[in-house]
Amino acid sequence: MMSFPTTRLRRLRYNPLVRQLVQETTLSADKLILPLFVRPGKGIRQPINSMPGNFQLSIDEFVKEVKEVAALGIGGVILFGIPELKDGEGSDAMSDAGIIAQAVRAAKDAAAGQLLVITDVCFCEYTSHGHCGVLCGHGVDNDRTLDNLVKQTLVHARAGADMVAPSGMMDGMIHALRTGLDSEGFERVQIMSYAAKYASAFYGPFREAAESAPQFGDRRSYQMDFAASAAQAVREVAFDLEEGADIVMVKPALAYLDVIRMVKDRFEGVPLAAYNVSGEFSMVKAAAERGWIDEQRVVLESLTAITRAGADIILTYWAKDAARWFND
Repeated sequence: MMSFPTTRLRRLRYNPLVRQLVQETTLSADKLILPLFVRPGKGIRQPINSMPGNFQLSIDEFVKEVKEVAALGIGGVILFGIPELKDGEGSDAMSDAGIIAQAVRAAKDAAAGQLLVITDVCFCEYTSHGHCGVLCGHGVDNDRTLDNLVKQTLVHARAGADMVAPSGMMDGMIHALRTGLDSEGFERVQIMSYAAKYASAFYGPFREAAESAPQFGDRRSYQMDFAASAAQAVREVAFDLEEGADIVMVKPALAYLDVIRMVKDRFEGVPLAAYNVSGEFSMVKAAAERGWIDEQRVVLESLTAITRAGADIILTYWAKDAARWFND
């Protein structure tokens, strides 16, 4: 190999047009998904204090947001619901009149086929105890929860969801949902599985946004241990793909770039999503508000890092801002 002074790697960096020409990692709005929070009522655009620029939206305000997102060329939205009433099983999530079913129908009408409408499939926002399924004592009953997840997914499919995203980390959930969807004629509805979802401290602001904090204990008995071997994440992904997942996800993103890379290398050709979660968002927002960092530059660097690690799709609260920056 030739070395200095014959080889000068800076030659590829002097001219900005050359830098652009040789870039390997590029970002685009159509690879982004924006999370949105929907609640009952009218004319409600309630700020989420820990996530500046994000809101709990009533359906009428949500429709305005969906139209704006579609106009920006963003790939899709993923919906989280805050019901009017919560109970032990999360009944609103299994109702065709529930908040997410209403939101899906409204979004499909508003987007007119220009935007993927994805639903989060879980129960933590809908249960009075804040856990992700049916309780047995102080733990979640895996197999009873699977039955309810199928009911919830079929509600979303009947409402018109293009894709469902189960996030509860229940064993066997992908097989149960794929079987349930196919048996009811929804074989074209895709499943994007939260296949490697960690029990992360980075979810704090989301729990305010979705009003989903557990009323006791935590979720470490079903979400993954952040100190576990990354090979465990690969195993989780493999099981979900065998059970019928169309897209797999790693969550969070920035603290788990190694896992994203490992999954991408192990399952070449499988679409891979990464969730740039609320805590990652809020930390940057807080630092930017104090003038400590340049928000736009930090965000674009972070999204580039997630893409370079192997993510094909990024769920991010910066989707609208990023789309505008790309256009500019």
